[in-house]
Amino acid sequence: MLSERAQILLKTLVERYITEGQPVGSRTLSKFSGLELSPASIRNVMSDLEELGLITSPHTSAGRIPTARGYRLFVDTMLTIQPLQQMQIRELEGLLLPDNPTRAVAAASNLLSQLTEFAGVVLTPKRRGIALTQVEFLRLSEKRLLLILVTADGDVQNRILLTERDYSPSELIEASNFLSQHCAGRTLEEVREVIYQELRHLQGDIAFLMNAAVQAGSQAMADEANPVVISGERNLLRVDDLSNNVERLRQLFRVFEEKTALLQLLDSGQRAAGVQLFIGGEAGIAPLDDCSVVTAPYEVNGQIVGTLGVIGPTRMAYERVIPIVDITAKLLSSALSHQGS
Repeated sequence: MLSERAQILLKTLVERYITEGQPVGSRTLSKFSGLELSPASIRNVMSDLEELGLITSPHTSAGRIPTARGYRLFVDTMLTIQPLQQMQIRELEGLLLPDNPTRAVAAASNLLSQLTEFAGVVLTPKRRGIALTQVEFLRLSEKRLLLILVTADGDVQNRILLTERDYSPSELIEASNFLSQHCAGRTLEEVREVIYQELRHLQGDIAFLMNAAVQAGSQAMADEANPVVISGERNLLRVDDLSNNVERLRQLFRVFEEKTALLQLLDSGQRAAGVQLFIGGEAGIAPLDDCSVVTAPYEVNGQIVGTLGVIGPTRMAYERVIPIVDITAKLLSSALSHQGS
C-alpha cells in the first residue's frame, strides 16, 4: 500500500507525463501536486516509487517516467474517467448506421481510429450460423457458373463454379429452385445436411451441382470473412514514443499484417465484462510492449459476438480513450441488434 502522498505524487507524475511527454522532475511535481513538500522529500518518495517498480529514470534525464506497472496502478486506482457528453454520443450513433454488419464493423474500426488518433481494431463476428435468404446460379460461359448467395444479414457472396459439363438454363433454374425450397432460412451448415440427405432423390448432375454450390459457398464465406478489421495503423507513425524505435515499429506492423496474435488477444477480450486494458507486456505480444490495448466486447441481441478496441502507446489519455471504446462497443451492439431485428 502506498502512502497518501506517494499516491498523489504518482498520480501527478503519470498525468504530467501523459500530457507533456517529458520525464517529470521534482520541481514539476511540487508545482502540480498541491503538496507542500521539500524537494528532498519529493525525491525520497520518488526513490521509493522507483524501488517498487512504478517509475523509472531514463538515462538522459533527471526526471522520471511511469513503468507499465505504474500505469496499471494509476488506471486501476487513480483514474478519473471523462464520460462522453450526450450530444457526442448522438453524433457517434449517427456514424454507426450502415446497412449491413460488415460495413458496421468497418465503421466502428474507423470511428475508434479517428476519435483516438491511434489504431482501431475490431474482431468480427464469426459467420457461422447465418441463414441464407437467396441462392442463384448464373451461366457465365460453357462450364463456368456464378453462384450468388444472399444471407439474412444482407451480405452478398459471389463465387465462380467450374463444372464438368455445360448446364442448360432450365437445369440452373431447377437447381436454384431446389435450394430456395429446401434451404432458405437455413445456415450453410444446415444446407449441407439437407443436400446430403436428398442426394439420392436427385439426378446425378444436379446432385453434383448442389454439392459444388455448398462447398463453394462455405469457402466464399471463409474467404470473405476478415477476422480482424484494423484502421489507422499509420497514426502510430506519428507517435513519438513508438516511431523513435524503427525496428519495434516494424515488428508492430508485422503483428497488424499477420493478425494471428491480435486475433488471440481480442478473442480473450470477449470473456471480459466491459472494458479491459492490456498495458505493455500484459498483452503477451512482444511488439506491443510499448503499447496499451483497450478493448470491450460487443453484442448482438444480448449475445457477445466480438471485441473491439484501440492500440496506442502506453502514454495515452486513458480517461478519454476508455469511454470512447466503451461507448463504441455499446453503439455497435445496438446497430447490429437493430439490423438483426
